[in-house]
Amino acid sequence: MKIGVVAATGKVGRLVVDELISRGYEPVAIVRDAHKVTQKIKVIEKDIFDLRSDDVSSFDIIVNAFGAPLGEEEAHVKAGRVLIDALKGTDTRLIVVGGAGSLYVDDAESVTLVESGNLPDIFMPSAKGQARNYEDIKQAEDLTWTFISPAGFFDPEGKKTGNFTLGKDKLMVNSQGESYISYHDFVTALVDEIEHPQHINQRFTLVGEKA
Repeated sequence: MKIGVVAATGKVGRLVVDELISRGYEPVAIVRDAHKVTQKIKVIEKDIFDLRSDDVSSFDIIVNAFGAPLGEEEAHVKAGRVLIDALKGTDTRLIVVGGAGSLYVDDAESVTLVESGNLPDIFMPSAKGQARNYEDIKQAEDLTWTFISPAGFFDPEGKKTGNFTLGKDKLMVNSQGESYISYHDFVTALVDEIEHPQHINQRFTLVGEKA
């Protein structure tokens, strides 16, 4: 299976590459600066905004791990649209590292986290951008995709436990009442989905226990 990881030198992207390597895959890093790739893997050095169908259509899977910096949240939407345009009409499956903002917080599934007023202001632009990316993907024609939303607290320092529960469109909480997932467990679930597809043209989310 040929797998490309966009933003493979970012916090999540690097872990995705490591997890894929640990399972015997040979992922390709798609990055702006090849010198930042520390693993011994193939590299495509190209800015995400310059990617075209010829760059990505030969892959079975493209993982979009791009995260826009604070203050540049519109870039997340733009990058998402570039990949949608590049992959429409191909056999390549797009797997997106998404956000929690578009998850519902009520039983009726009528109010999202972004709309609830419970999200700190500093995270709102990013959450809204990721939510727009999700809407763009859902509306895209002739695209095979999976969008993965983390829990409310997406912990870069958390441990790999393998102890997590999957859901679909609603924000989940663990046994302590916390909406929590570590980067490591998120990446485990992402690669599980690559190996055993369960959510084609769907979103899923997950929650884990703090170790």
